[in-house]
Amino acid sequence: MVQLEINGRATQVDADPATPILWALRDNLNLTGTKFGCGAALCGACTVHLDGQPVRACVTPIGSAVGHRITTIEAMHQDPVGKAVQAAWIRHDVPQCGYCQSGQVMSATALLRTNKTPTDADIDAAMSGNICRCGTYQRIRAAIRMPPPPLA
Repeated sequence: MVQLEINGRATQVDADPATPILWALRDNLNLTGTKFGCGAALCGACTVHLDGQPVRACVTPIGSAVGHRITTIEAMHQDPVGKAVQAAWIRHDVPQCGYCQSGQVMSATALLRTNKTPTDADIDAAMSGNICRCGTYQRIRAAIRMPPPPLA
């Protein structure tokens, strides 16, 4: 058993410590918002936060997350910045197929927590490695630039 903190809750996962966070979330805990894309940390579909920083869950073992906070897309509505990003995604009609969007939202939220007015270069750097096969990059950038204020 591996003891983890996921979305603010202490959680025990019955899995080998080498198991990637992605599979512990999806297979052991039924938290399926985090998606499998490439399995090699190249596409960003599996992005979660580890102590507030975006990480690729497909290559990060649960053993390395012990003593740290894992946050998934399922908890973004509880975070004022995450909630604002999700509202901006809707306002700018970002999702098309939607598959990559949880990873995109996680990366954008991490960026906007530390930089409320990112430049195009800041956005490009933070979103690098988050691939959208539908090509909604202009809408993603617009949503990051102008998220609505956090809702109460």
